[in-house]
Amino acid sequence: MLKNYLKIALRNLLKYKVYSFINVLGLAVGMASCILILLYVRDELSYDRHHEHAEQIYRVTREWFNSDGSTSLHLGHVAPPIGPLLKNDFPDILQMARINSGGNPLLRYQDQVFQEERFYFADPNIFEIFTLPLLHGDPKQALADPNSVVLTPAMAKKYFGSAEPLGKVINFNQQVDLKVTGVMQEIPANSHFHFDFLGSLKLPEQIFGEREFKNWSSNNYATYLLFSKNYSTANFLQAIPAFIGRHHPDGEKAIPQTTLHLQRLTDIHLHSQLDSEIEANGNMMYVYIFAAIAVFLLLIACINFMNLATARSANRAREVGLRKVVGAERQQLIKQFLGETVVLAFIALLLAVVFVELALPQFNAFAGKELALRSQSALFIFGSLLGVALFVGIVAGSYPAFFLSHFQPVAVLKGQKIGSTKSRFRSMLVVFQFAISIILIVGMGVVYNQLEYCRTKNLGLNKEHIVVLPVSAGEEIARRYPDMCNQLLQHPHIAGVAASKRVPSGRLLDSSGGRLLDGEKSTPLEFRIANVRVDHNFIPTYGMQMAAGRNFSTAFPTDSTEAFILNETAVKKIGWAAPETAVDKPFEYGNRQGRIIGVVKDFNYESLHQPITPIVMLIAPSSFNTVSVKIRANRPADLAATLDFLKQKWQEYRPDFPFQYSFLDERYERLYQSEHRLGQIFGTFSLLAVFIACLGLFGLASYTAEQRTKEIGIRKVLGASVGNIVLLLSKEFTRLVTVATFVSWPLAYYAMNRWLQEFAYRINLHQQSGTFLLAAALALAIALLTVSFQSIKAALGNPIKALRYE
Repeated sequence: MLKNYLKIALRNLLKYKVYSFINVLGLAVGMASCILILLYVRDELSYDRHHEHAEQIYRVTREWFNSDGSTSLHLGHVAPPIGPLLKNDFPDILQMARINSGGNPLLRYQDQVFQEERFYFADPNIFEIFTLPLLHGDPKQALADPNSVVLTPAMAKKYFGSAEPLGKVINFNQQVDLKVTGVMQEIPANSHFHFDFLGSLKLPEQIFGEREFKNWSSNNYATYLLFSKNYSTANFLQAIPAFIGRHHPDGEKAIPQTTLHLQRLTDIHLHSQLDSEIEANGNMMYVYIFAAIAVFLLLIACINFMNLATARSANRAREVGLRKVVGAERQQLIKQFLGETVVLAFIALLLAVVFVELALPQFNAFAGKELALRSQSALFIFGSLLGVALFVGIVAGSYPAFFLSHFQPVAVLKGQKIGSTKSRFRSMLVVFQFAISIILIVGMGVVYNQLEYCRTKNLGLNKEHIVVLPVSAGEEIARRYPDMCNQLLQHPHIAGVAASKRVPSGRLLDSSGGRLLDGEKSTPLEFRIANVRVDHNFIPTYGMQMAAGRNFSTAFPTDSTEAFILNETAVKKIGWAAPETAVDKPFEYGNRQGRIIGVVKDFNYESLHQPITPIVMLIAPSSFNTVSVKIRANRPADLAATLDFLKQKWQEYRPDFPFQYSFLDERYERLYQSEHRLGQIFGTFSLLAVFIACLGLFGLASYTAEQRTKEIGIRKVLGASVGNIVLLLSKEFTRLVTVATFVSWPLAYYAMNRWLQEFAYRINLHQQSGTFLLAAALALAIALLTVSFQSIKAALGNPIKALRYE
């Protein structure tokens, strides 16, 4: 029986080649798209699950509150004393480990010098919490010594070639020597942190002592806890206020100001978008969006099959009738038709796998992944592929199977007409297909417009042609900065030079308490005000505008120790009526007292996801770690020549450091990397959705023209023109796409409006009517182009042959 069903399925595939091609291609494209997104989604959901104790590991985060209870800051890092104190106070914490960035240190081995971005320090017991296998060395002793370091195989090869890495000595920042005590396996890509080097946290603890490691204000340490199995973290969180009251320097006064939270390790990548993270995380909303796109594409492909199978029902009606006459039951017919569809789905699956292999390199490039069908999870992937094929076969074949099997043999064998060129169900399916296609096109348009808005919005500063150069506080370049600044400004294409601790495009994470002074009265500010530590040239170099007062000036020596500049948002939050009101007001920030000398106009220091926050600027040369150079370049050659000049000067002042730089506008672009990726996903898969839908439309138009062959012949004999015939055959499909347009618009508006809420500054969706109209027009044009091909072909046919048809 099974062999017979398979033989019939293959015979029908070969008999109706065009329809088989359309079905197989549509299903293959839909399945390939689904498989690609399935690989992406699975990778996103797998983050940090490779650790043996993943379900018992939590990260400690810290939140601060304004006086009204609203959140002012929430960090994924906490102060260094918090971890050990928690371990001491809570017996259910089995292990605690902290991770701290080593900055971008200069590492030297013999005559090789490199500046490394992924150097971290960690507590020695980090290997007891995380599954970080050592290929060489003892995990229990690897970081026991302060001057020890563990590195990855790639770094071992980079520094030592094929030589044995254990025991080798690397110089750290021209300060201390570190001995290689272990080589750890490369950290998997699906981890929320990645290290090239891991030094012992005992070294900075030895160097900085209590000044750093007893300080509750230095929130730079990612802190992880390993709890005992089945421990209720609710008990832990209930005890946090009392813990803060016991240990915080301000005692119980600090309880309403700050608190601690726990994040499950496996939740960090997709559910954590805090103000500080070790690396940029994913977003669960995007996983939902991509999964929905995958399902919709698969459904569109299935709908093609349903539509064509039911539309062509008359061609198989006689077969059904004869089978029923000779004793076939309806259940057997259903199995036969479902079997045919499953066979078709498996043929499409083979083609889909080929498509996936061809598309994966490009898909990985824009997704930033290393996805592969041939991987350690091959069994899961193989099972998923079979599941997708079976799902497609059953879903696509279910309605045709039940529809065809219900035919009455008497009616069929009498020659009564079965099936129709018009079907309400088929119409609904076509509407669904094009509604999804239009939603995806609208999504692509809205994402593009929002990104264009982010790129062109006036940020309140000039981000073009600003080169950002990293330095380290205390270096020779920092001490000789005034002299270097003068030398750089002598170049004709350098318009400005400025030094600062941070630069725009980063996060505003530094803050201290601000206070208003009025004689002997001191009133603390009831909101967080971030600080930006700058030099005298920062504001003009970045093209910022003063709203009132003046900029910092070397003509006023006290500006370096007593002057403050606020932004307009800070002035409004304080409650002053106008920027001019703030000028010359006494002000205290941290341990510095002085006066407000000016108010700078608001500017977007952070990405447009974040609202403009209150800012205070102050001069602080000892903390500078970046130099910004404004280049005046009218031609690409000017820019290249200026960069060569900067490199030359940099090598004079930083001879041991490689010349590294970034452009400010590119740094801002990177802030919207995930949105760019979403736009590419929308663009690619909306085109595929339209392609699959049009394949089905082509098949339906072809079948409709075939069913109405005699009608077309009669109309032509009676004088109908080619245009009349094309209009006749196209108007039904035009109506369906029009209905799909009105169904899709409110759904697209709702979905994209939700997405835009991620941005503090965004386009007005009410003003995006052009995007919605363009999406509908594009879908209609493609649909008409598809249908018109068959319509014109039918209209140009010989009416004599048409009248002889049937």
